[in-house]
Amino acid sequence: MNDDFATAMRRAVRSTRALNLAEATRVIQDALAGRPASDARTSTNPDITPPPPVQRSTPFPVDPDAEIIQPLAKPEAEEPAERIGDAATSRRVRKSLGETVRILREGRLASGVFGLLHGAGLPGTAKQVPEPILPDGAQFLARSFTCPAGSRSYRLYIPASAPDRPRGLVVMLHGCKQDPEDFAAGTGMNAVAETHGLVIAYPSQSGASNASSCWNWFRPADQMRDEGEPSIIAGITMEIMSEFGLDRDRVFVAGLSAGGAMAAVMAETYPDLYSAAGIHSGVAYGSANDVVSAFSAMRGDGGLASGPKRLANRQWLRTIVFQGSADRTVHPFNADRIVAAATPTGVGWAVRKESGRSAGGRTYARTIVADTAGRPAVEYWLVYGAGHAWSGGHSAGSYTDPNGPDASSQMVRFFLDGLE
Repeated sequence: MNDDFATAMRRAVRSTRALNLAEATRVIQDALAGRPASDARTSTNPDITPPPPVQRSTPFPVDPDAEIIQPLAKPEAEEPAERIGDAATSRRVRKSLGETVRILREGRLASGVFGLLHGAGLPGTAKQVPEPILPDGAQFLARSFTCPAGSRSYRLYIPASAPDRPRGLVVMLHGCKQDPEDFAAGTGMNAVAETHGLVIAYPSQSGASNASSCWNWFRPADQMRDEGEPSIIAGITMEIMSEFGLDRDRVFVAGLSAGGAMAAVMAETYPDLYSAAGIHSGVAYGSANDVVSAFSAMRGDGGLASGPKRLANRQWLRTIVFQGSADRTVHPFNADRIVAAATPTGVGWAVRKESGRSAGGRTYARTIVADTAGRPAVEYWLVYGAGHAWSGGHSAGSYTDPNGPDASSQMVRFFLDGLE
C-alpha cells in the first residue's frame, strides 16, 4: 500500500472527526484519483491537527442510490427472523488500515459512514413540510431548551384529546437530513398521539453540531449520562414530565436511523427516565466510538467498540425494534444486536414468532419475548423487502415506506401495554 495514500486516509479521518467534511472530501478524492497533495492544502506531517470544522459543510458527494451491503438473498427473505441471542457473538470492530483503504477504494465509506453520520447515502433531503392542520384544540408548539451541554429547539404536540392530563410522552428523534416537522409528517405520530392522548416531543439536532443534522450517536462524549446530547435530550424530557406531571412509566423514546441509534443511547444512559424504547433502523449502544468503528457496525461487521461501558445494575427497558430486511444503510444484523441487548437475562421468558402481511403488501416476521404473564419485554419486526425508511410512514415526509406495517401505531401500542 502506498504510504502517501495511507497518510491521506488518516488525514481524512481526522478531518471527519473534526466535522470538516469539505476537507475530508477533498483529501479522499485526491487520494483515490492518485493526485499528489498540495502543500497549500495539506501538511507533510500526518499527525498535524486538522483545520477547524466548517459549519454546515456539504455532505460527502456520492450517488444517493449506491448500496453498501447486499440485500438478503431472496430465499431467505421469506424466512422468519433470526433467533434471539445470535447478535451477542463478538466480532472485531476496528479495521486494519489496509482494510480501511480497500473499503475506501470501493467507494463504500462514502455511502456507508457518511450515510448515517452525515446524511449521504440517503435518498434526498428533508422535505419542506408546511405547518400541519391541527384538530381544534391541539397545539404544535415551537420551544427551546438550554443546559450546560448546549441548546436545542424542539416541537411539542399537545393533543386536543388530552391537553391538560396526557396519558404519556413519546420523545421522537429524527434521522439524518430530517427535522421535527418532516419527521412528524412522515411518521404520522401526531395523529396516533391524538387517538391515545399523548404528548409528542421532537428534539431538533442543530446543523452546527452535525452538518447534516444527524444525532452524534457514535461519539464517546455523546454516549454518556449527564454529558453531551444525551443530557440535552434528557433535559427536554424532564422539562415536559414536570410540566404535565408524568412519571417514568408513561415516558418513552423512539427514533429512526441516527435517531434510532440515539434512542438506544438514551435507553442505556437514562433507564430511570424512560420505561420503553422504539428503535427503527438503528444501531445498538456501544457499537462505535469513531468513524471507522461506526462504518463497521453499520455494515454488520462490528462487535462492541471500546468506549462507554454498559451500566452494571441498569434497569431493563422494554424495547420494540423495526428493521427492513433490504436496508442498504444499516445492516439487519444491528437489529439482532439491539434485541439481544434488550432481552432480560434469567428464566421465565418465552419467545413467540409470528408472521403476517401488511395492508400495503409487505410481509413481516414478528418475534416477541414475553414474561410469564404474557406481557412483551421485546418485540422485533423484520419487514421483508423494506429499505432504510420508517415502516408504514406517509409520503408527506422523507425516508418512509407506506407499504409496511404501521410502526408508529405498533410502537405506541407496545408503549402503552399494561397502562390503565
